[in-house]
Amino acid sequence: MTYLITGGSGFIGSHLAEQLLKNGHSVINVDNFDNFYSYQTKIENTLESIGYFSDFDFSDKEKDIETLISISKSNDYILYYQDIRDKEGLENIFKNHQIDLIIHLAALAGVRPSIERPLEYEEVNVRGTMNLWELCKEYHINKFICASSSSVYGNNEKIPFAETDNVDNPISPYAATKKCGEVIGHVYHQLYHIDMIQLRFFTVYGPRQRPDLAIHKFTRLISEGQEIPFYGDGNTARDYTYIDDIIDGIIKSVSYLENNSGVYEIINLGENEVINLSEMLSVIEKALDKKAHKKVLPMQPGDVQKTNADISKAKTLIGYKPDTDFQNGIKKFVEWFLRK
Repeated sequence: MTYLITGGSGFIGSHLAEQLLKNGHSVINVDNFDNFYSYQTKIENTLESIGYFSDFDFSDKEKDIETLISISKSNDYILYYQDIRDKEGLENIFKNHQIDLIIHLAALAGVRPSIERPLEYEEVNVRGTMNLWELCKEYHINKFICASSSSVYGNNEKIPFAETDNVDNPISPYAATKKCGEVIGHVYHQLYHIDMIQLRFFTVYGPRQRPDLAIHKFTRLISEGQEIPFYGDGNTARDYTYIDDIIDGIIKSVSYLENNSGVYEIINLGENEVINLSEMLSVIEKALDKKAHKKVLPMQPGDVQKTNADISKAKTLIGYKPDTDFQNGIKKFVEWFLRK
């Protein structure tokens, strides 16, 4: 099978590409190497995902990406340096490949940056996603997995969060764009019979995690003996989900789509284990065997108080079974971080 992954050089995407290649499939990676975080990190992710562990000499972004494309190209893997906002550029990819299923992970991420740049988030997360659906319609591709987010639940008072809960009250532009993707996705399913699963990811962490995210950021700052920004009183809590469990959930969603028709489903992928900020910090300190220096700051606009996934639907529908508890997940992450 040939799978097109958007954002295949990112955190989740590079792990997914690696697993699909191990399973004997072909991967088309579409990534624009956005400056949201270091393009060098994305190059390292890509090389790791294809099993290339030789030294890479960084010099200039455009030249480096050209070199990466050349290194990575094989019968089973091809990388396109492409922005999903450019429909014409995307269409050249669709023309040149027989695509069986699309896994759409590319997005502008982050709650706080979306408050500062809402129009750009709409361009990428809404218009970019619609470009893909338009091309699915034109090229008769009817299997599609889309990355949504636990952020759509906002400050939902009902715990744990279930897919049947009302999500009409997002509290950030990022969350609103993800809710928009779910709603417009249903339109394309209804009108053009595109079988679709929208996966609501709950705070994914693990090796290759984005450097700006809390676990990675805290680990780096503590290891360097620097002060960490600690927002609020430490009681905000997240359903942290280890990357291997997320990849397992995506692979099982792929299998479900391939074996069923008339599908439109929204599915939570989480661990169903809630860890508050203070606990998270304590586990990282223990894994590093080093104390943190905290700089206590007020809560940030757009941040939710708590996330907690009801994963009963995922278990029943696709056989999802997360098995990495937070302590072991952090241990694995810290081991990877210290090897870098």
